Amino acid sequence: MDAVNAPRFTALPPLSLYIHIPWCEKKCGYCDFNSHARKGQALDEQRYVNALMTDLEITLPQIWGRSVHTIFFGGGTPSLFSARAIDDILCGVRARLKLAADAEITLEANPGTFEAQKFADFCAAGINRISIGIQSFNAQHLQALGRVHDDVQARRAVEIGLRTIGNVNLDLMYALPNQTAAEALADIQTAIAFSPPHISAYQLTLEPNTLFHAHPPALPDDDTCGAIEEAVHGALASAGYDRYEISAFAKPKMQCQHNMNYWKFGDYIGIGAGAHGKISAPHSITRTVKAKQPEQYMHACEAGDATIERREINRKDAGFEFMLNALRLTEGVETVQFSERSGFPISLVSKALAQAEAKGLLAPDPTRIKPSPLGLRYLNDLQEMFLVG
Repeated sequence: MDAVNAPRFTALPPLSLYIHIPWCEKKCGYCDFNSHARKGQALDEQRYVNALMTDLEITLPQIWGRSVHTIFFGGGTPSLFSARAIDDILCGVRARLKLAADAEITLEANPGTFEAQKFADFCAAGINRISIGIQSFNAQHLQALGRVHDDVQARRAVEIGLRTIGNVNLDLMYALPNQTAAEALADIQTAIAFSPPHISAYQLTLEPNTLFHAHPPALPDDDTCGAIEEAVHGALASAGYDRYEISAFAKPKMQCQHNMNYWKFGDYIGIGAGAHGKISAPHSITRTVKAKQPEQYMHACEAGDATIERREINRKDAGFEFMLNALRLTEGVETVQFSERSGFPISLVSKALAQAEAKGLLAPDPTRIKPSPLGLRYLNDLQEMFLVG
């Protein structure tokens, strides 16, 4: 890349590690993540762990000397793996990377995979935060979503998670098939009653290449969706949860640090089937994608490299990619972080910033790039303004 289009960093962004575990008990109708139903088959955990370590080792020359501040096991359903396999992965990571002493280490889990002893063993292995895919505490809605757990298992999972690990996120969805505003509010109030440190609450959307997109269920109309969102956000605010991102709510100082690094355009190593990565160097930012099918991924690692896509972020793309993430944060980011994290001067997006502020979509604060309440409401429109820089 020529010097004009290449970024320039005086200090590299913070670094995280994402580890993808691609298997689920069952593929949900709304899910567009890279997940694969195991169909009752036993998982070859050791082969996949070996592949992850090979994948990580290939990345090491690009991040020598840098510390990893957060780790996130996503999926799929990472909690399908045994505690022994998770421990082996974390031991392998510690042997190869400089891991911060206070690193946040998150594991995604589904209520149908909860066993008290297993989660105590996850904790012993180093997991210090879990994200539980509750989606709803209503048995009827769970069935409509195609979840493998019921409402009793959902409540039990929260109790075990809080008792065992403590630092817990509850993932909930609203505007579900045939859901009323009262039912959505009941879900949120049930979650709040457990007093978890973090709650993620987001509207169900019909994503391409999903069963729900091909065969749409009966979703609430726009007016009902609006009423649901207002009720959900109001209940969370009244209970002391700060909405720090478009769909993330936390008690004081309990924000998800891994996701904050994404939203602030930090770097992350991505290992595992279908994992994405972003690594900065003094004069480049490189994005990578790994092979998606689990068998294809393991075979590619055994052959030497599972990377199927590698591209450099240039001047044209940097402004939009930074804003796509940063504008999700309700407090935005400090203006100086644009150049610190993208490697380009703020002048790259100054015209779009001025236009967005003139339309009332950004707060009039020269020290911060912060969406206004109107900007959060029309976030997609705000983000698209930076496509042309």
